[in-house]
Amino acid sequence: MSRFLKKRDATRGQVPGELIFVGEQKVSEATVRLIDYDAENLSEEALTDIRDGLKYKDTDSVTWINVNGLHDLELIRWLGDAFGLHPLVTADIVNTGQRPTMEEHDDYIFFALKMMQYDEAEGRIHAEQLSMILGERFLLTFQERPGDVFEPVRERIRKRKGRIRKVGIDYLAYALLDTVVDNYIFIIERLGEQIEEIEEAILESPSRDVLSRINNYKREMNYLRKSIRPAREFMLQLSRLDSELIHEETGPFLKDLEDLAGQAVDTVDTYREMLSDYLGIYNTGVGNRMNEIMKVLTIFSAIFIPLTFIAGIYGTNFDNVPELHFEYSYFLMWGAFLVITLAMLRFFRSKDWL
Repeated sequence: MSRFLKKRDATRGQVPGELIFVGEQKVSEATVRLIDYDAENLSEEALTDIRDGLKYKDTDSVTWINVNGLHDLELIRWLGDAFGLHPLVTADIVNTGQRPTMEEHDDYIFFALKMMQYDEAEGRIHAEQLSMILGERFLLTFQERPGDVFEPVRERIRKRKGRIRKVGIDYLAYALLDTVVDNYIFIIERLGEQIEEIEEAILESPSRDVLSRINNYKREMNYLRKSIRPAREFMLQLSRLDSELIHEETGPFLKDLEDLAGQAVDTVDTYREMLSDYLGIYNTGVGNRMNEIMKVLTIFSAIFIPLTFIAGIYGTNFDNVPELHFEYSYFLMWGAFLVITLAMLRFFRSKDWL
């Protein structure tokens, strides 16, 4: 399936807001995980019945419900009804081709962005859609499959690290977004290390393998840029959002998050320019090698032109060739070959053509 644009055949002609899963099913069964906490108490469980999570909906504690698997339309529909989500929002949640965006509603804020993973063996970036619903007392997150991107945040909650257990639901949303952006930076740094190693290979041996690596990195950087740039835009909007759901104390953290996303975008653009420069260096190197090869071939051709001329004269089938019956004609001809060859080589060297 295309990474840059998901096929939307199933949605053509359908009613807007109709719940239709767009993408590739990545888990066999959807799972739901709940974490509810305040400064003193913590409850964490895997929900076999999603209705068990509703008892936390109107409590004063922070309630985080995470869903893995977007293909279970009945589950998504039930959650949408239970938490009062607009039909277009639930439709966007199950559309894995959704562009990173932010939408403010009356009593909740909807986020959608991409989470990235870099496969070292394939040299390829894999992405999944993350959707978040930030309410007054709850946070819903929807992932395509289970992953460990959010595990550091869960550990901070369990071990009461930092301020996460002392502040509100908006700080939890910030912490999750920060983890996603940090992962962007990690992937960019990992790719950047490999990209910077190409320069030496280009200068020493600009082979087809090097060209293939340059094109592969350009493709992955373009894919990163497609996802990160709109994520930066919505984080900029989020940092400037005037909403009762975002407390004043969280504002500086969101501004820092927007700066971090900007740094990620700038770094991606820098590496894309480097790859374009590397491609130019590669083409120049290949062109120089071809020029060297053509120079050598041209020199050899120029040397053999007079030799061929002499051999052509003495290869004619006429009896009245004066030197034909001379005893030393053959040796004189080879002497002329050597003198002409050495003279031409000396001339080429004097011109710095060799």
